[in-house]
Amino acid sequence: MDEFNLIEKIKQKYYRQSSLIKGIGDDAAVFKQTNQSVVTAVDTFVEDVHFIKNKTMSTKDIGYRCLAANISDLAAMGALPKFYLVSVVIPSNWDESDVLNVFKGLEEIAQEYKMDLIGGDTVSGKNFVLSITVIGYVDENKIRFRSDAKVDDIVFVTGTLGNAAIGLEVIFDRLEINNEAYFIKKHQRPEPNIVFSQAIKKLERVSLNDISDGISSELNEIAKASNVSIMVEDKLIPVNKEVKELSEEYQAKFKYSGGEEFELVGTTSEENWLKIKEIAKNEKIKVTKIGKVLELKRHHVYLDTYDQVLKSSGYIHLK
Repeated sequence: MDEFNLIEKIKQKYYRQSSLIKGIGDDAAVFKQTNQSVVTAVDTFVEDVHFIKNKTMSTKDIGYRCLAANISDLAAMGALPKFYLVSVVIPSNWDESDVLNVFKGLEEIAQEYKMDLIGGDTVSGKNFVLSITVIGYVDENKIRFRSDAKVDDIVFVTGTLGNAAIGLEVIFDRLEINNEAYFIKKHQRPEPNIVFSQAIKKLERVSLNDISDGISSELNEIAKASNVSIMVEDKLIPVNKEVKELSEEYQAKFKYSGGEEFELVGTTSEENWLKIKEIAKNEKIKVTKIGKVLELKRHHVYLDTYDQVLKSSGYIHLK
């Protein structure tokens, strides 16, 4: 199968977005949007770095999970996803069914969020690489920046933490835990929090960050961007009951350093926090207060006391 046959097989039969003027079939895609801000993000998935084919996830899961990561970035900005572009490097040991399954996984989650595939690129190479660019829209005064945290804000998080990292450990037989299938699915098919970020879109000033590198990293990014410090309480960090049965060392590792979960951590005023709790209850979304924003300008994240600094400890590329 050459690249032109691949394009014919993966392009959509129809487009979901009315703002699209030209999709696949020309040198570039064209869309028009005049009354909202355009938000874009890119993420790259590399074989044997982010996944091991048919070991940590299936080829269909690869597509699903990579687009989920991009959608999560849009959720953290308060944006609604609309379009995506895919660039793929295909090695000789990947056959046609492998590649088409990746695109089936992409289409599966794209359909869930009513996104359109509008372009990309296809080349051959030594390792499989999937790079996705997403485009979304958000009202101009409702963009969620990391730099919007203020002193005395409530710090909150959605869902429970550590699940995706635990799932990977289970896949490699490095950890035994009850309800293994749940944790494996959290690693292979995490769900971005578009529903939550859209449910709170009418609220003023909410800072958000998606938990892709571990909450310790995400909190430090918010503190630095907002020129504040943050205090969180270990006992308030939400985890599943199975995680509480692990050793304290394992719990800390998964809670603070486990990434790729795509839960959202954020800060907002006390008044907004009361509204968020009500919204989350109505949407049946778990949201938990875990700390508070401090006036200190050290850009530190403290755990329980001022004597314990929570440093960034998630995975870092090119370290």
